[in-house]
Amino acid sequence: MMENSPLGVILFSTVGLLSLFTIGFIIAMAIYLFIYVQRRVNAEIAERDLSQDKE
Repeated sequence: MMENSPLGVILFSTVGLLSLFTIGFIIAMAIYLFIYVQRRVNAEIAERDLSQDKE
């Protein structure tokens, strides 16, 4: 069947599935970190702007 093709090895073997999980986890973590840092930077900028307005 498809067992000898690269796609078959990734989708149907234990090592292939673990590799896909690892790649997906790294991509999800990168997206999470990007959003987290972006929110923190925006909050810091807003806080700085508020403190400058008070002066």
